[in-house]
Amino acid sequence: MKCQILHESEGRLRVHLCTPRMSCRQADILEAYLAATDGVVSVKVYDRTGDAAVCYAGARDGVIAAFASFSYEKAEDLVAVPEHSAREMNREYEEKLVMRVAVRALKKLFLPESVRVALAWLRAVRFICKGLASLLRGKLEVPVLDATAITASLLRGDHKTASSVMFLLGVGELLEEWTHKRGVDDLASAMSLGVERVWLRLPDGTEVLESVSAVHPGDQIVVRAGNLIPLDGKVVSGEAEVNQASMTGEALAVHKASGSYVYAGTAVEAGECVVAVDKASGEGRYDRIVRSIEESERLKSAIESRSEHLADRLVPWSFAATGLTYLLTRNVTKAISILMVDFSCALKLSMPLSVLSAMREALSHGLSVKGGRFMEAVASADTVVFDKTGTLTHAEPHVVEVVPFGGRDEAEMLRLAACLEEHFPHTIASAVVRAAKERGLDHEERHSKVDYVVAHGIASEIDGVHAVIGSRHFVFEDEGCRVPADEEARFEALPDEYSHLYLALDDELAAVILVEDPVRAEAADAIARLRELGLSHIVMMTGDSEHTAAAAAKKLGVDAYHAEVLPEDKARFVREAREAGHTVIMVGDGINDSPALSEADVGVAISTGAAIAREIADITVSEDDLYAFVTLRELSEALMRRIRGNYRAIMSFNLALILLGVFGVLPPATGALLHNGSTVAIGLRSMTRLLDA
Repeated sequence: MKCQILHESEGRLRVHLCTPRMSCRQADILEAYLAATDGVVSVKVYDRTGDAAVCYAGARDGVIAAFASFSYEKAEDLVAVPEHSAREMNREYEEKLVMRVAVRALKKLFLPESVRVALAWLRAVRFICKGLASLLRGKLEVPVLDATAITASLLRGDHKTASSVMFLLGVGELLEEWTHKRGVDDLASAMSLGVERVWLRLPDGTEVLESVSAVHPGDQIVVRAGNLIPLDGKVVSGEAEVNQASMTGEALAVHKASGSYVYAGTAVEAGECVVAVDKASGEGRYDRIVRSIEESERLKSAIESRSEHLADRLVPWSFAATGLTYLLTRNVTKAISILMVDFSCALKLSMPLSVLSAMREALSHGLSVKGGRFMEAVASADTVVFDKTGTLTHAEPHVVEVVPFGGRDEAEMLRLAACLEEHFPHTIASAVVRAAKERGLDHEERHSKVDYVVAHGIASEIDGVHAVIGSRHFVFEDEGCRVPADEEARFEALPDEYSHLYLALDDELAAVILVEDPVRAEAADAIARLRELGLSHIVMMTGDSEHTAAAAAKKLGVDAYHAEVLPEDKARFVREAREAGHTVIMVGDGINDSPALSEADVGVAISTGAAIAREIADITVSEDDLYAFVTLRELSEALMRRIRGNYRAIMSFNLALILLGVFGVLPPATGALLHNGSTVAIGLRSMTRLLDA
């Protein structure tokens, strides 16, 4: 495309595209294209002028070449362009705002006063109706204040004040709506960038791991226990228990069999199913996320709810103050000044915006939060319970050694273990699959249906042989497997410092896989910092042996630990702690952590773990270090401070406006202007970052 360099300095270019005009969509395409160009640090496209400002590192030749070869059609195929454009939304509201100001100016310039009076009465109907509707519901709220003030001004013949008040209220509503939508859109755009992978079933029955973007309507995907259903579709085979809480709020899983419809974003708790995809990736995804965010705003923190309820309770007092002022001064203007100012608008805008902004900022730190009340709970929590594996220990444990038994081949045992483990989302399973891959061991499908037993292991048939893999309790106690008669001493000599994964074939131990699961380098310091931030009771829970758990607890510096626990043990501990009056955060990553995540005041899941854990959790952490939890605590405390600060600022500023109006310093229209201006200003301040970048 033909371009012209308008300005150039070191590391920065401003380029004009020689086209008649540039739409918002085209600007988004160009911005995404340039952002994906090697060497580009940042880019800003100005659609009105057709310019692009690019900051780059290194040589400029690559940037120049990108401009020279650019075309909208080619770029749209190469880069991912946002489904919903913030640029388009901002343009829409900018035009609405300019139009309102222009129409008001034209009316004042060209319309006779009699027409302006008639239009004022006509516009007042909407405000009066809203006030009456509030009264008919038995509620004395802000719309009643607005309707009273406007009606009183019109009845006094002061249509200028009434018109000014209605104009300012309309502009205030528009700005509030714009600010709120911008907050939701920013958060939704950030949340919709996740990349998912699925098991795609090919026509010959084999399964391959593919990006969700490669799946098309009609394709069949396999979803197993612990995984998220990534796309809408119909079950064609298999049975599963599906958690649909994200869509319906149902606490219990729903049974799905052949012919049942399943929805993207729900999670399989048990079983497995093959789904014929109905909708491709991205269809409706943004809208579902927006609905999820709107729903999360209803999960208001207690301090938010108290502030809003107080604002509504103050309305009758505003009326009382208006009546008292009129009785004492006999001045209608002073009395109406009180009605021009209310506390509700600012409180009901700034509180949700503070939460939305905090949720968006949390995303920048790798924290996905489902609602304001969870951040309040994190801020007030005194107890945190950590699962060990994959949370306090390294995110990528690795296989140290495979110890075969019964004269079996070491490589073949690792191959079989990887074949069984590859379908299940757990850090130990991932370590086994990764070890097989590193050793060049192909593990094509050789087994029949796999049964996953939560927190225990996997059972299947491989070439007609019954195979189980999992914990010691599962293999030897539940399945009744045995150690080969002449190898007990070798079995007992296995080192304790590693986690053990047991593989048995036909009820006989075939191999023990030794997995090193080292404590994260930052774990002890992160735990110490959490204690400094007021978390007084930090607990580690694990299914590992007592010896392994004790060694890890000593390194970590936790207050207490519990070894060899089952899922129900974790959930019971959390429940009893809450009953004792503690506010509890539960942190985990596996299917076995799901009951405890549900029981906690706040459930926090690791994004690399099981999808069902992420689905149930209130907060998901994608950052690969434990300092993310420190940031979560700091961010939550900062949010609560901001909400309390907004509350104090709103109450004091609006009270000052009321007093200035009562003493005749401010006329009603000026009071309304300052009130609406402060509402928008506090709303915009609520969208600023809580923590230093």
